[in-house]
Amino acid sequence: MPALLANGLTIEFETFGTPGDDPLVLIMGLGAQMIAWPEEFCELLASRGFFVVRHDNRDSGLSTKVEGGPAPDLMKAMAGDHSSASYSLLDMAKDTIGVLDGLGFERAHIVGASMGGFIAQEIAINYPGRVKSLASIMSTTGNPAVGASTPDVLTAMFAPPPTTREEIIDRGISLARVTGSQQYPFGEEELRAFVERAYERGYWPMGTARQLLATIVSGDRTARLASVTAPTVVIHGEDDPLVTISGGEATANAIPGATFVGIPGMGHDLPEAAWSMIVDAITDNAGRAG
Repeated sequence: MPALLANGLTIEFETFGTPGDDPLVLIMGLGAQMIAWPEEFCELLASRGFFVVRHDNRDSGLSTKVEGGPAPDLMKAMAGDHSSASYSLLDMAKDTIGVLDGLGFERAHIVGASMGGFIAQEIAINYPGRVKSLASIMSTTGNPAVGASTPDVLTAMFAPPPTTREEIIDRGISLARVTGSQQYPFGEEELRAFVERAYERGYWPMGTARQLLATIVSGDRTARLASVTAPTVVIHGEDDPLVTISGGEATANAIPGATFVGIPGMGHDLPEAAWSMIVDAITDNAGRAG
């Protein structure tokens, strides 16, 4: 896969579709790599006339790992001491703007999932002239009063950290089972193969901690979302246990003119059964941009 220099970092990316078609950039979530956007999903978007770009965020996959900075201290950050943060969501938004620059895109449709939705929102707030349309998927506003995880998910996430390769992979599978779509579960072999691929490609838990810290120090975007002018669709699984649906509803309420699309049975993942609904919503919203 190719890479480019963006915001002083090396960002790994991949494209789908025909250069010259309407550019659309996909931003993935916390600790996730660009391969969490399934290739077939990207190809489905490309079939709708988009030139699709997926990329690894900083501190994930094959993009630059931020090393040598302070050790992230999440407890201090939640108490208001942000001194251990190496970067913010705005810095990550600047990385994506660097991807647009590197690929020669003056403007693009921006689509973010989970923490990628946080980053996409920051782009729409801070770089309105670069955004043709915005799609925020299974995301929230940064307001801790909305989108809170269920107790089962919190228990699973804060279990003792794994240490061996097999423990790490088993943990990844169990978390995917807890947070994912119960109505549309992945097959065991398919899920294990994906988790193993992600581990071999770029397991980097320190990067995940730094990304999580970036979400904490960046705060609540609710008031700033009122400035978003791009046509916006907010897509959320009705059964999402990691970022519960109130987070998506609050996002749609905060952005003037936003459309909200709830998907029955969808959890905090991208089940194939929901692809057509998600792609339809993104395409319809992009059409509002003219």
